[in-house]
Amino acid sequence: MAESKGQDAVALLKQDHRTVEELFSQFEKASGDGRKQKLAERICLELSVHATIEEEIFYPACDGKVEEDLLKEAYVEHDGAKLLIAEIVAGEPSDEFYDSKVKVLQEQIEHHVEEEEKRLEGLFSQARKAGLDMDALGAELATRKQELTSEYQANGIPKPKLTTMEQASV
Repeated sequence: MAESKGQDAVALLKQDHRTVEELFSQFEKASGDGRKQKLAERICLELSVHATIEEEIFYPACDGKVEEDLLKEAYVEHDGAKLLIAEIVAGEPSDEFYDSKVKVLQEQIEHHVEEEEKRLEGLFSQARKAGLDMDALGAELATRKQELTSEYQANGIPKPKLTTMEQASV
């Protein structure tokens, strides 16, 4: 992702959204298993880092300052995405449902982004109205994002830590 130092929290998170939207668009147009897998892995990396920084930093800062139901939905949406990400990372483009999993992940993320970015009642708008220090949050998010990106690139995306549901044992 592009350089994010000096951005406020909402600008950084929106930039992440645009990056992932572009990657999904590239995936839709891609041909060849190698290209698709590279794009899917990048999508999963970007989303895993993004979800982690939101859950560790941004959402806790919003707690008690934005609509509680909106925040709870965001956590549940993250957990759904994390499960799909884990399946995509464990799979490969030749798998029967690989492309479908990426497409469903895209649809879930599009819905999640819409909820966060709605002009007046979205999570970001409510956070701004609450008077959170977006510059300080942005700096904290940028630093943690850099750490996680390096860690996940070196060691792979960790197994998902679900916030709102138990891991199914089948």
